[in-house]
Amino acid sequence: MATVLETSRPTLRIPLTPFKNEPLTDFTNAENARKMKEAISKVRSELGREYDMVIGDKLIKTTEKIKSVNPAKPSEVVGVFQSAGRDHVEPAIQAALTAFESWKRTTVEQRAALVHTVACMLRERKFEFAAWMVFEVGKNWAEADADIAETIDFAELYAREALRLAEAKTVVQMPGEADRLMYVPLGVAAVIPPWNFPCAIMAGMTMAAIVTGNTVVLKPSHDSPAIAAKFFEVLQEAGMPDGVVNFCPGSGASFGSGLVEHPKTRFIAFTGSKEVGLDINQRAAKPQAGQKWIKRTILEMGGKDSIIVDADANLDAAVEGTAQAAFGFQGQKCSACSRVIVDEKVYDVFVERLKDRVSKIVVGEPTENKTMGPVVSEKAMKSILNYIEIGKKEGRLIHGGGPAKEAGEGYFIQPTVIADIAPTARIAQEEIFGPVLAVIKSRNFDDALEIANNTEFGLTGAVYSTSREKLERARADFHVGNLYFNRKCTGAMVGAHPFGGFNMSGTDSKAGGPDYLLLFTQAKSVAEKLGDAPAPEQK
Repeated sequence: MATVLETSRPTLRIPLTPFKNEPLTDFTNAENARKMKEAISKVRSELGREYDMVIGDKLIKTTEKIKSVNPAKPSEVVGVFQSAGRDHVEPAIQAALTAFESWKRTTVEQRAALVHTVACMLRERKFEFAAWMVFEVGKNWAEADADIAETIDFAELYAREALRLAEAKTVVQMPGEADRLMYVPLGVAAVIPPWNFPCAIMAGMTMAAIVTGNTVVLKPSHDSPAIAAKFFEVLQEAGMPDGVVNFCPGSGASFGSGLVEHPKTRFIAFTGSKEVGLDINQRAAKPQAGQKWIKRTILEMGGKDSIIVDADANLDAAVEGTAQAAFGFQGQKCSACSRVIVDEKVYDVFVERLKDRVSKIVVGEPTENKTMGPVVSEKAMKSILNYIEIGKKEGRLIHGGGPAKEAGEGYFIQPTVIADIAPTARIAQEEIFGPVLAVIKSRNFDDALEIANNTEFGLTGAVYSTSREKLERARADFHVGNLYFNRKCTGAMVGAHPFGGFNMSGTDSKAGGPDYLLLFTQAKSVAEKLGDAPAPEQK
């Protein structure tokens, strides 16, 4: 039976049916393509607007600004944002602390209703939010649509999971006692998201925090503040009280570090690079004057993800899955395939088929829905091109190898495949975060597994094989948080594939899974001897 929740909008009642994933949009449908083109036109008309920082109920402007630009056309400003510095840390924390005192006392039903309302509003604006991602980070239509669909999934799942968590019971009820297990909020969160899933990860971490009763200081990425601003507007429209989320774009070195170090910050939810994640972990571990708790860190960091192609694999399926996983969103996913490890018996055939498949990838303007758009920034482009030059010296260039100048003025790079790479080569070990794929030859399946496990990361991986025995060995011995058989290593679905990695890939938080909200709460056990007071009400 559906649970009905009231939201802060008195006219809206929300039936919570069993969770199911938001359908992806079929852009071969003429009506869907028309709606997307209309959304792109609408967003284009809004480019260049200036946005306030929002702390509590205050709208703040700063002298220093952050300019978000379109990576496909860097001369085009997506939005202008205020730049929070260290002097904004204290006001932001205090606003979140003040809001926490009342927000933590709201019922879980109220909080779940707010988040569910957000899901409904995002569903109504799917094309608009996707269009913002096309402009701000260069996603093509399908990648942008998948991002907003995942955002909706996070909202829908976390609303339901918060209600489930509130119904937790002790394993044993002691005779003569009322024993209760409660999951209570932690406090103020610093939420520091990345630019590559600028809606889903940003919103997912934020909603997980607030649906469990915490409050948030949100510091979006320099490269994607507009999408975060639009999401913040949806939170406000849904009825979120002032100070529950504070919108603070700013410098990582000053504002971000200040947030992490502040004694009243209770926990940090971060997704980004290994280097920044480790710095956050180290700063959070050092207690500050007046700090009463050990800060919790929820960290999702890098990946150096491998697909194993065994000698008995369906090569056509393996080629297609590898190409999609390596070059979807220009390889700018922590889950992207950056290494394909191919059995020597099928190596040459695989490389030729892969070369042919990659040659069909079209690089160009994402508003026109080309297969591959630009990388996110000039800095990223320079770093990726440097790795390509390293790779040319370490192996044999099969395809690509430089800028895609014909695509336009933006940060376009050719999809690049480099074969005959040694397992310990730099491009086989270091995270590139771009459209660069290393092809590595393995002697047999044992050798392939050993190579797959030879990096400091452990996020995603995939195996293409028709052997049940080999798949079961990989299930046990391929040391990654998300492992896939006979499909690509990207595209984790909320609910089905809880996401998070091992080793230097982070704290294995398992976003989108049944354990995730536990990271945003603390368990409180209450035992009451019966007979001295009226029996407590049972939910």
